[in-house]
Amino acid sequence: MSAAYRKDHLTINLGTDFHSYDNSKTKRKSLIRAWRRLSRLQRSVICMMLILGMLCSGYIVPAIYSDYHMMDNQLDTVGTRNRLNLHDTDRLNTKDQLEFEKNKLEKIEGLKKKAREQLQGIMAKVNAGHKKAVPFGKDELMVPPVGKDRLMVPPVGKDNVLVLQPPINDDDIHGRANEQIAAPDGGEDEDGKKPSISNYDYFKERKENSQQKAVVSAFKDAWKAYKTYAWGHDELKPVSKTHSTWFDVGLTILDSLDTLVVLGLKKEFEEAKEWVQKELTFDKDRSVNLFEITIRALGGLLSAFHLTGESVFKEKAKDLGDRLMPCFNTESKVPYSDVNLRTGKARSPNWGPDSSTSEVSTLLLEFCDLTHITGDPKYEDVATKVSQHLHALPKPNGLVPIFINAQTGNFRPSATITLGARGDSYYEYLLKQWIQTGKKLDTSKDDYVQAMEGVKEKLIRKSEPNKLTFVGELLSGRTFSPKMDHLVCFLPGTLALGHHNGLPDDHMELAKELMNTCYEMYRRMATKLSPEITYFNMAPGAPEDLIVKPLDAHNLLRPETVESLLYLYRFTGDKKYRDWGWQIFQAFEKYTKVPGMGYSSINNVKSLKPSFKDKLESFFLAETLKYLYLLFSDDPNLLPLDKFVFNTEAHPLPIYNS
Repeated sequence: MSAAYRKDHLTINLGTDFHSYDNSKTKRKSLIRAWRRLSRLQRSVICMMLILGMLCSGYIVPAIYSDYHMMDNQLDTVGTRNRLNLHDTDRLNTKDQLEFEKNKLEKIEGLKKKAREQLQGIMAKVNAGHKKAVPFGKDELMVPPVGKDRLMVPPVGKDNVLVLQPPINDDDIHGRANEQIAAPDGGEDEDGKKPSISNYDYFKERKENSQQKAVVSAFKDAWKAYKTYAWGHDELKPVSKTHSTWFDVGLTILDSLDTLVVLGLKKEFEEAKEWVQKELTFDKDRSVNLFEITIRALGGLLSAFHLTGESVFKEKAKDLGDRLMPCFNTESKVPYSDVNLRTGKARSPNWGPDSSTSEVSTLLLEFCDLTHITGDPKYEDVATKVSQHLHALPKPNGLVPIFINAQTGNFRPSATITLGARGDSYYEYLLKQWIQTGKKLDTSKDDYVQAMEGVKEKLIRKSEPNKLTFVGELLSGRTFSPKMDHLVCFLPGTLALGHHNGLPDDHMELAKELMNTCYEMYRRMATKLSPEITYFNMAPGAPEDLIVKPLDAHNLLRPETVESLLYLYRFTGDKKYRDWGWQIFQAFEKYTKVPGMGYSSINNVKSLKPSFKDKLESFFLAETLKYLYLLFSDDPNLLPLDKFVFNTEAHPLPIYNS
């Protein structure tokens, strides 16, 4: 038995040390023997094939190298006006893409030629010395369409800027009906400023009621603290009396520029403008989120330019816009979520391969406006392609999942559907894109109307016992959840804005119902401030409509409810909306104010002694206080909603072709 076992045994040595068995010498001997076994003819054929291969390589490799550089040089000659500002590593590298660029350039040049022909009459007047500018919206200033439902603004004047302005009503505050304030050549005026889009004198002494004065006082307290402890940094930490850095671009200053103008704070505005002129630089080796820096920084600069005419804001906006362009260098046309401001390297977010749907779809207002003030179509072009791509994707009931992949261009299967975080501003911008273009972008309006029908069918429910109307979510795109973010409270205002612009009456009815629910989310809390997330009770016989979990009870000083209150008050005149806004402001004063240090987010709205989170969000100054000031204003000429559309960070941008 023992002998048989030894006979059948097989040993394998898997050693890895230096002295392991090496059969390489034997292999080399085998190859030599194989070569020697070949006949003389066979050896000659092999040698000839090797020589022929080397000769071919000598001709082919230089030809490929030369062709590559020829194509690279051709790409460099295509004007930067119609091409993304990309790194050398991101350049187009196929003949098909090169041909596409050439065709696009030819189409744009053709459209420019048509536009110039239409503008000959205007330019003749300018060249003849006419000082009166052409009124906006007249027949002779027709802007040719580019693509489907999209507008391109041709360059005019020595700065290649076509300055557009909505018509001014006869009851304008300055009484200058239909007067264009733009310099006819697009240049600077006597004060060295670019012309403003608005005739409203924001820094003129004005009458303010006690509620407006209270809002101004709150802003000045927060601004003073920011200036003392965080000047030039992104955001203030009021409890620890220090600052936080996110994008390292002085985010609070950029986000607050137009609020300073709207509140008439000239001294503070001049301080902020000086910082922008002398200190602001976007040449930072730092990756930033495309969505956040677009709505806050780019939106703030664009709005400040339109309200004041200060050319420094346009220059900084263009610089930032150029640095964001590499995000759009994807085959799918869905942009990357992040980009390094210095290197231009764009990428997906750190947390995964997908981008948030709301982030990639909330760009067109800002990039379209940047095209309008610079005359360069590239900004509107890339953002429009994103919008067109999203329009073409299948969207059951008009509703979209909250994640989309920048590489494939497709939504993530079975992702949550919500009008809250990561979904909200997709729906908001569908409507506002249509309004911004003078109601010409019908695809956006159609998508918005379809989406609102989907919301009513799939997401609207009533709570128990008081039948509050709320907007829930579809988990994995299928299972209903009675969860509603505070972010969803943008919807009443958006529905009311749509109704004001001719959409169905049931949109306003739903807006009023949801507005009441959002107010109840404040009124029923101990602090009279809304939690970040609320669940609604749908069980028959339930004693309370609202359920707030401990981890959802914080308040971040968000603006969505007071934003909607502004729209509802302006469109209905019902003073209860103004009263609700005043109650919310008083709650902010009582529970979120840090003595001598402005305001801070709080941890628990259900506690009468909530602790501070030690952060003053820039949107409290940019949005919340601005919307409250406008809500309490009796001046119909202060940012009228027929002339301006607010981006999702409350930065007013002009409506073109209104």
